[in-house]
Amino acid sequence: MPLRKPKPTSPGRRGATLPDFSELTKGKPERSLLAPLRKRAGRNNSGRLTVRHRGGGHKRRYRVIDFTRDKANSTARVVAVEYDPNRSARIALVVYHDGTKRYILAPEGVRVGQTILNGEGAPVLPGNALKLKDIPTGTYVHNVELTPGRGGQLARSAGAVVQVMAQEGDYTLLRLPSGESRRVLGECTATVGQVGNVDHKNVKLGKAGAKAHRGRRPEVRGLAMSPRDHPHGGGEGRSGIGMPGPKTPSGAPALGHRTRKRKPSDKYIARRRYER
Repeated sequence: MPLRKPKPTSPGRRGATLPDFSELTKGKPERSLLAPLRKRAGRNNSGRLTVRHRGGGHKRRYRVIDFTRDKANSTARVVAVEYDPNRSARIALVVYHDGTKRYILAPEGVRVGQTILNGEGAPVLPGNALKLKDIPTGTYVHNVELTPGRGGQLARSAGAVVQVMAQEGDYTLLRLPSGESRRVLGECTATVGQVGNVDHKNVKLGKAGAKAHRGRRPEVRGLAMSPRDHPHGGGEGRSGIGMPGPKTPSGAPALGHRTRKRKPSDKYIARRRYER
């Protein structure tokens, strides 16, 4: 995805680096694959604020994405590459030989008119979906399942990629984008290639309004608050945090304190991401 540098007609445009959307081939989405999307503004089902700095933004409709790729031994043709406001990756509209239309994550290098395949016997080419046990060692994949038939859960954002490291009996050893090595059942499905829109990480919005359009509210430093609003607040003049270790607004340790709880799936981790 090439980037464009707009003319500095304002301070906000001067610092912006934006996508040029040259890879998109269709403007309006497929109506049969749209669903309503309710805004939650960072609140849970009881109305309590659980994620800060969320709210507002442009109205969106959800694009139903096929993460399962469950039409086995079927071929499909890519008819369009579209923008999805709900994710960083681009999406591709594919039509199967029986007329079924579905959205998939658009892999890097897949173009309109290309044919993609699902299931056993599919060649190891970008966009094709196979079981992990059928993918050669060293291949780059994305949209990886953790449970057979559940749908892809790993490597779904723009530019994400997972490498197949080894085949170990019923399991496949994968190296994840975080650096973690994990064993996943060979019966799980993955899509060959890297997720497209690789330059998404280089986008600079340039102004606060562009962030607000995406549903992100302003963030305020804890140091600038009062003691009743944040543990870092208070003090005369500009003061430090004044306590051993930084805290979250609720008083929990932050910045370096591990919060991950032990899970039954920890036994499948061969190498943790923070191991040197």
